Amino acid sequence: ISLLKYFQFVNNSSPELNQLKGKIIIIGISDPQIASTISTNFDDQLPGVALHAFALDNILENRGLNNRFLVSSKILFAAIIMLLLFINESKMSFKKIPFYSSFFSLFILAFFVLFSFANIELSYSIFVIPFLLLVFLDSIFFLLDKKTLLESVVDESNLLKKLLGNKELELNKLQKELNLSGESGSSALLDKIKTLKHDIEKLKETEADTKETGLTVNQSIQEFQNIVYRSRQMANVVELIKKVAPEEANILILGESGTGKELVAQAIHSLSKRNKNNFVAVNCGALSDTLLESELFGHVKGAFTGAVADKVGRFEAADNGTIFLDEIAETSENFQVKLLRVIQTGDFEKVGSSKTSHADVRILAATNQKLDSAVKEKKFREDLYYRLNVIKIELPPLRERRDDIAVLANYFLQKENAEIRFSEAATDAFVKYDWKGNVRELEAVIKRAVIFAKSAERKLIQLADLPEEIVRDSKFNFEDLVIESLRSKKFSRSSIIETAKELGNVSRTVISENFRGYSLKVYVENDYDQEAASKIIAGSEEKEVIDKVNNKLELFFKNIENDVNELKVKDFEKVKINFNSKYKNLPHKFHYYLDEIIKNHLKQIS
Repeated sequence: ISLLKYFQFVNNSSPELNQLKGKIIIIGISDPQIASTISTNFDDQLPGVALHAFALDNILENRGLNNRFLVSSKILFAAIIMLLLFINESKMSFKKIPFYSSFFSLFILAFFVLFSFANIELSYSIFVIPFLLLVFLDSIFFLLDKKTLLESVVDESNLLKKLLGNKELELNKLQKELNLSGESGSSALLDKIKTLKHDIEKLKETEADTKETGLTVNQSIQEFQNIVYRSRQMANVVELIKKVAPEEANILILGESGTGKELVAQAIHSLSKRNKNNFVAVNCGALSDTLLESELFGHVKGAFTGAVADKVGRFEAADNGTIFLDEIAETSENFQVKLLRVIQTGDFEKVGSSKTSHADVRILAATNQKLDSAVKEKKFREDLYYRLNVIKIELPPLRERRDDIAVLANYFLQKENAEIRFSEAATDAFVKYDWKGNVRELEAVIKRAVIFAKSAERKLIQLADLPEEIVRDSKFNFEDLVIESLRSKKFSRSSIIETAKELGNVSRTVISENFRGYSLKVYVENDYDQEAASKIIAGSEEKEVIDKVNNKLELFFKNIENDVNELKVKDFEKVKINFNSKYKNLPHKFHYYLDEIIKNHLKQIS
């Protein structure tokens, strides 16, 4: 007080004191011998009064921490955690690691900027602790899911190995019994031994389904003008092509559908003297006489309704080149007469024109029918047959050149996906199958198998990826064992538990999910006919059993439909992202069928 009075007294008489007017003055002791000092990074002996000055300066300049947002930040962070929990239900587990890392990094960066440059204090712990707990729990559940999936696969594998061992022991026992009874063993005993041998063979094929085939894409392969082969039969065909291609003679190519007749025709053209000109292919069986005549010979404007302009025919387009007439046996006798004239003289008239045109073409014709028989039956003109059949090349069906099957399968597989391989069992199934659709069918099967293997996240094509007709009686599938056990129990309420115990105390989830997957598969393969699928799955004519299966299917499909409808979206990919729980325990080989059922329902409601 005395000091303030003194300042007031001398205020008017001292210019130095006038400089302090309107300012705050801190008075303290700075002598280190009297007052304590503090050691800092900037000064070893900072007077205590300086701390007061710094504090006061921070208050005046508003440099203190801003904690006005503590409460609102708690609400915000709690909402963010709830949002993450919601997202957590809809995202696939393998996408969460980069998502969580990016999200947490952005939050740490935001916290640093707000605290360091804006002095804003938030309730960081309300976010960080629950977030880290969420990541930890999610990681645990992810590992548990993987473990469950692995255990289910191991259970199937171990079970099938155990079955193989048991059946081999039983076979040895029965064979000893047969030896003791002599050649007069009962027919029932012989039948049982035969059945056991068949089952053991199938189980061994199942084991081979996990091993990669030894055949590589380059092993023993010959390739000629895109014709891939290894067999002696196709080597003979290739030699014949090389001989006849440089000549001008017409060629008749015979072979079943899908054997590669057009590929042979293209090879002949490529090796001919006409290879710098057009190769034109026409499927005669796909067009009516009128359309075929217009397609081959062309037409003039106004020749018929819809002929709004002149059209160049295939013969004219192939002038000085090669024309390939596929399915020539499907043409009518009237058209054959017109075609005969073109072959003899090269002259033809466009539809609607009386003017004669000329084309110099080499004709290659093909059919999947026995043309000599058609000639005898007066279904094909004999004179045209001899005009076309100057040189004949017959292509053997794929079942008669089995050496080519594995080679072609690998060739098509490399074109689809070079990283995927075949299992030994799959390759063996290919070789045993008769391939009524020949090479074309084989290529289609490979495309399908690649899709199924990729869907199951495998680099190995197995029997499960092949159509039923190819693998029928080839192996024991785990779901086959499950369904047979459930059938024997007539799909009772306790059948899942009993089957789990019967098949070696496997998980009930594994049993129920294999049953669900098998049901989805049968439903899709029967064109979404629930009644037909129920009868096949039941494996019985008993109405009670069929009704039980039908009720189970009804529950499966209703759950899917209701969940899809609740999402209120019609994009399949978005639906699938939100359907993680329905794919979770379902074996990968059945994911394709669940995809198809969802797509079918989306199509119905769109």
